[in-house]
Amino acid sequence: MDDKDNFKSYYVLVPCAVLSLLIHPTTQHHILNRIFWAFCVYLEAVSVLPQLRVMQNTKIVQPFTAHYVFALGVARFLSCAHWVLQVLDTHGRLLTALGYGLWPSMVLLSETVQTFILADFCYYYVKSLVGGQLVLRLPSGVV
Repeated sequence: MDDKDNFKSYYVLVPCAVLSLLIHPTTQHHILNRIFWAFCVYLEAVSVLPQLRVMQNTKIVQPFTAHYVFALGVARFLSCAHWVLQVLDTHGRLLTALGYGLWPSMVLLSETVQTFILADFCYYYVKSLVGGQLVLRLPSGVV
């Protein structure tokens, strides 16, 4: 399995760290707390990429792994929908509660990115279920 796990973690960690140094909340908390909070938000958005890469390399996804990633995708979709609905419901006031500058937009963008990363997998998962397959087979272009 080690040969299938070829995703370098620094491809995810370094951009998230740099982005968190540049764009972080503008609250009254200590600067390190704000940077770590931003790092967590950005990292969470792309944290599933290594798992998706392993699944892409193996081409066959076991049912328990497929069910978990699908459930994660549904949860992320609902979380993203919650954020969007809250922003619409408060007429944008929620964004100002998160701070000012680029940070509120980056929180929403991070949620959206994570949702779209998992949406592709969820499509193939549902397609597999409708086709009656127990084991999910991914095409080479996924992820």
